[in-house]
Amino acid sequence: MSGTRVNVNDFLRWPLIKVSDELTSRFDARNEEQEIMIGAVRAAVPDYSRAGYREAVHNALVHRDYAAKGAVHVFWRSEEIEVVSPGGFPDAVNIGNLLVTGPRPRNPVLADAFKRIGLVERTGRGIDTIFEGQLRNGRTAPDYSRSSGGSVQVVLPGGPANLALARFIIERDTLTQPVTLEEMLLVNAAQSERRVDIPRAAELLQKGEPAARAVLERLVEAGVLEARGERQQRVYRFTAATYRAIGPASAYTRAAGFEPLQQEQMVLAHLRAHGRITRGEVSDLCQLTSEGAKSLLRRLLRRSLIAPVGSGRQTFYHIAPQRLG
Repeated sequence: MSGTRVNVNDFLRWPLIKVSDELTSRFDARNEEQEIMIGAVRAAVPDYSRAGYREAVHNALVHRDYAAKGAVHVFWRSEEIEVVSPGGFPDAVNIGNLLVTGPRPRNPVLADAFKRIGLVERTGRGIDTIFEGQLRNGRTAPDYSRSSGGSVQVVLPGGPANLALARFIIERDTLTQPVTLEEMLLVNAAQSERRVDIPRAAELLQKGEPAARAVLERLVEAGVLEARGERQQRVYRFTAATYRAIGPASAYTRAAGFEPLQQEQMVLAHLRAHGRITRGEVSDLCQLTSEGAKSLLRRLLRRSLIAPVGSGRQTFYHIAPQRLG
């Protein structure tokens, strides 16, 4: 599809293996690649991961609800591929545990047949393949948020790839040790969100906070991330070396400048410009956790630089009256 215009609209009523082969052939004919240099070696960065696309299509064919009416649909739009299959997720599977739940095939005999002929993962970690294919090519993670009780919908975001991020991952794969899916998820988040705390890492990895902390600290030891703060206020961001590799290098200087004094000045500048600020706005402004924003406001209150108005969730802050003059 180009916008709302349909370029090709075919319906395939064939045996599943033939459908799989046809969909893969059409994908290969349209999937373009860019080349990047890793030292003296050329590396290909495709629009979409072939392995990830195949796994998404095979999951739809194998795990759809064949008691429900409707067909599997594959939409190739200008900046995404969407695969839709009838029936919601199998029992006990949801968006929040896709990466960690065990294999739960809705059609076990069909799933076993596809595994035996090598079309899907025998380990039941096909979802990992879909995620890794996106992230390793410098793209954002697959999106399952359009799914409902009546269908599973996975979107593979396309558009321009982050070639610097793809190069960074390929180089580490080649020169050090393979980057794991968990590490790629957190590196991608640090690149797009500029900082990751432990609760956010746990959400992305779909694991508990101790496991998330272990992955973050592993990236710190590898020199990819650096940590600031203690306990609940501990946040992680790219090191200067990582920013130089992924860019822009100036982003490290801006992030590193968020020290306590600069944070206080930012809050006071906001108050002078807008007259009021909430804890949530402090968190967004200074890139702090909720507890970090609370601590910053507490410091300003102790020095009588600001004054609170209201109570509970309705509380906001303004410049203390004696400071207005």
